[in-house]
Amino acid sequence: MSETNNVNRQKIALVTGANKGIGYEIAAGLGALGWSVGVGARDEERRKAAVEKLRAAGADAFGVPLDVTDDASVTAAARLIEERAGRLDALVNNAGITGGGPQEPTTVDLDRVRAAVETNVIGVIRVTNALLPLLRRSPSPRIVNVSSGVGSLTLQTTPGAETGPISVAYAPSKTFLNAVTVQYAKELAGTDILINAVCPGFTATDLNEFRGVRTPQQGAVSAIRLATVPDDGPTGRFFNDEGELPW
Repeated sequence: MSETNNVNRQKIALVTGANKGIGYEIAAGLGALGWSVGVGARDEERRKAAVEKLRAAGADAFGVPLDVTDDASVTAAARLIEERAGRLDALVNNAGITGGGPQEPTTVDLDRVRAAVETNVIGVIRVTNALLPLLRRSPSPRIVNVSSGVGSLTLQTTPGAETGPISVAYAPSKTFLNAVTVQYAKELAGTDILINAVCPGFTATDLNEFRGVRTPQQGAVSAIRLATVPDDGPTGRFFNDEGELPW
């Protein structure tokens, strides 16, 4: 079988922020299922190291230089995937930042809010729109937005619910992302594209200085499931490992 035919039959995914943590494990999980996985990451050395590690484990991984806050970088990433595969079967928007702390609303540095929204929301829109033409070429395209339970307004207003520290940058940016997910689902209704938001849970990553109680492998499970959901699967919804979450 020629390399071109093999690529045409093999599922192709792009995972942003995939050089470490949950993103890496999402890439590893899809790779273990036989997918060809683009490792999207800004840092060249970390990206190369992640690709080498994935390949050593048997995954078909390739590096995708990608800064979700930069138009030219995102355009170049889309071009790379088009040249390599001609389509995209799954986009996992995993790249994200906290915006740094502290984030009490009455005293927050507004640059923290701008940074969180630029990466966690505008970055997702930027990447999604750049990759949509390639997703439309897939017979079963999927988009997964990695969100957080702290973005749930229902949970944030439920007495006793665990919603993390007071945060006027990170948590609202995930609420914003959830709302964006719903709007994409509404516009794409009637197409083959299924788009959902997912909460990986309180996972130990450098995002929270490894205070999380879940492993990155555990945090990746729901995203992998939604990236591979069948054609009659959900769209425009919000999930974690236990099921559907309230907005």
